[in-house]
Amino acid sequence: MVELAKLLVHRHSTLVISLVIITSPSTATAAVTRYADSLAAAATPRVSLLRLRGEDDPSLPAGNAAVSMIESQRTRVREALLEFTPTARLAGFVLDMFCTSMLDVAEELGVPSYLFFPSGAAFLGFTFHIQTLHDEESHDEEGFDVTELKEAELACPGLTRPVPSKVIPSGFLNKEWVALVYTITRNFRKTKGILVNTVRELESYALESLSRGKNIPKVYPVGPILNLKGEKSRREDDETIEWLDQQPESSVVFLCFGSMGAFRGEQVREIASALEGSGHRFLWSLRRPGEGGPWASPTDYEDVREVLPEGFLDRTAEVGRVMGWVPQAAVLAHKSIGGFVSHCGWNSTLESVWFGVPMATWPMYAEQQFNAFLLVEELEIATEVRMDYRSESEEVVSAEELERGIRSLMEDCSRKGRMKGFSDLVRGALTDGGSSSSSIAEFIGDVSNNDL
Repeated sequence: MVELAKLLVHRHSTLVISLVIITSPSTATAAVTRYADSLAAAATPRVSLLRLRGEDDPSLPAGNAAVSMIESQRTRVREALLEFTPTARLAGFVLDMFCTSMLDVAEELGVPSYLFFPSGAAFLGFTFHIQTLHDEESHDEEGFDVTELKEAELACPGLTRPVPSKVIPSGFLNKEWVALVYTITRNFRKTKGILVNTVRELESYALESLSRGKNIPKVYPVGPILNLKGEKSRREDDETIEWLDQQPESSVVFLCFGSMGAFRGEQVREIASALEGSGHRFLWSLRRPGEGGPWASPTDYEDVREVLPEGFLDRTAEVGRVMGWVPQAAVLAHKSIGGFVSHCGWNSTLESVWFGVPMATWPMYAEQQFNAFLLVEELEIATEVRMDYRSESEEVVSAEELERGIRSLMEDCSRKGRMKGFSDLVRGALTDGGSSSSSIAEFIGDVSNNDL
């Protein structure tokens, strides 16, 4: 959201943006606070951060609790914005997908609401499609129930081929979570427009489908919204880049699974065996699973030897490097990286496309299984380790399967050319006259001309 705000104020000389961050006791960790501070420092003078703190409701499921906590802040948000804009015209709200309860506040203040959707256009279309099927058939006793899909395929307007049930996000297959999805997706339709973190040339088919959709607001493809500078460099990061400098071009496979990606010991040993068996150079971001539940943040090992096979580091010392947290964007930008084994988070996907690095899919949670399907089957810029892996299953992917995926990623050149082509298109989207640049200008024009 900060990167989007920076883009907007750069394009409009008098635009001022107040970014509201709502945290709760369970999310207001020291790490979150530090990150918010770093975002504030990176913002321009015309982008300010307003922080509000809510309270958790332990009686509610996690998703409903988050939405309820946000709803409880509506009065405070209204009061804060009235104080913030005593001399400026409030032009509108841009809402996070879980903050659509603020539609009421915007209506009270007489301004339109827009949505920022941080995932891709195909997934946005899929979400609308699931909600439409449910609502249109809800009167029928045998109506559509996405949670009951078993070993089936589902046609989706934004994709050229049916979506297999195995890649439908877990949240859609859980009755409590999908009820929340239906509610917030209905609210999406009440907005005046949706800013999507994608590029027209990357998801042209999905975007055209959205433009033809019934009761779907205007869509603005404004991506890629990325923070390519990353956080401040550490000594370990400098050492990682120095090691990469010594490797041949496109020779290193990079394994990194996002801010929540971590594996237990048995899976770690299978990954190690696959890397050693593949014979390829590697950089592996290996992190310890967090304590205190499935959404606890991973941490770095004090000594990775405690979880790796005996002698692995010694045997691979010349060709591999095992790290904790790594500066992903800086690594993907390096010329020695030839492939990326990824959890398929949308930010990571866009970074990989930006730098032209082919991917191997190993999704974990959220919409990552859907993204994996998009990358492998629709865009054909990734190979498959798994498309249907789910972190909650704790299934162990074998070394043999992993090794096949790594070899395909590093040795099959067919995807490299396609990825390079998309990289050139994505990089051009934000230049003057590019598709996303034009879409941003269109959005600013629409907001500026809104009648109060």
